Amino acid sequence: MLKRSSYLLIPLSLLGLLAFTWPLFIPESNFFLLQNENTKWLAAAILPIAILLFIFEINHGGLDAKSVALLGVFAALICGLRLLGAGAIGIEPIWFLLILIGRVFGANFGFTLGVTSLFASALITGGVGPWLAFQMLAAGWVAMFAGLIPKRITGKYELIIISVYAVVATQLFGLLMNLQLWPWLIGTDSQLSFVASDSVADNLQRFLVFHLATSLSWDLPRAVFTVALILLTGKPILITLNRAKQRLELVSNAPLKKQTAV
Repeated sequence: MLKRSSYLLIPLSLLGLLAFTWPLFIPESNFFLLQNENTKWLAAAILPIAILLFIFEINHGGLDAKSVALLGVFAALICGLRLLGAGAIGIEPIWFLLILIGRVFGANFGFTLGVTSLFASALITGGVGPWLAFQMLAAGWVAMFAGLIPKRITGKYELIIISVYAVVATQLFGLLMNLQLWPWLIGTDSQLSFVASDSVADNLQRFLVFHLATSLSWDLPRAVFTVALILLTGKPILITLNRAKQRLELVSNAPLKKQTAV
């Protein structure tokens, strides 16, 4: 059963999905997201919902004070990793840690971490712009879906499944970021341009050709690098994260047990 705060993920994700995919099915060439400067309204809609999700997590027991502190530590680590990677030819070390943390701490915590860490790192690196809300959403999804991988998968199969997921997630991240840029990045006079009057299939075909022609040199290294880090460091990191989670749960439940005994 979903936590109450989890229901905020549904409208937020639907809004984000619309923001990413509208060129494929909305037949209006002057739709507001077509104008680059208007994406600030998307950010204005997404950020308050993300903050509201975070507040609901705290108020309804999803995150206590210790969890918030841990979230801050993880966000700081991811900010540091983003500074090291800088996104050069897809070498981005943040994804392996986001995926592993999401795997251990769950979908809600993972989504909140993805949104928070991308926002904080953008402030540090000067990466604030119309694309930021899209990056935050996509990063939140990457960590969120990692948290939905069945917990019964353990042992040697766990890293394999996480690695397969990492390939899919990092490729979809690149695809989504390209999709939100495609309508205005390539213009209107190219064979690969978005055409508002065309069918979904025709626009999708043009976009996929554009995506494969422009992004494989970034997306494939991102996937390979992320999987390599997971295979090399995943086991000890997962053990450490699971221990941290267990201790956090023990500390959080201790007062409740004491009160019950009384």
